[in-house]
Amino acid sequence: MHESGTAQLIDVRRPAEVEAGHIAGSVHIEMTEVGARTEEIATDRPVIFYCRVGARSAFVTEAFRNAGYEAHNMTGGLAAWVEQGLPIEPEDGSVAPE
Repeated sequence: MHESGTAQLIDVRRPAEVEAGHIAGSVHIEMTEVGARTEEIATDRPVIFYCRVGARSAFVTEAFRNAGYEAHNMTGGLAAWVEQGLPIEPEDGSVAPE
């Protein structure tokens, strides 16, 4: 869904984690700010939330599903993304520890 542009990808990690490495094209909205920034979250297409391993984003996903969004959690988070050999930015980026 991300590659085709049919979904919005939202990184809910802390700023230092995002600076260490993130998925290109994702929007950063820290977990603690998501509720206050809902106007930035798509209502007309699926939304995929991610964090380091999927725990924080699972919490956010559930809240948005309950609010009527087509919300999905990226299973395994950024760690699984990188383990699959998928690219992150910057090129020499890494998955920051929590």
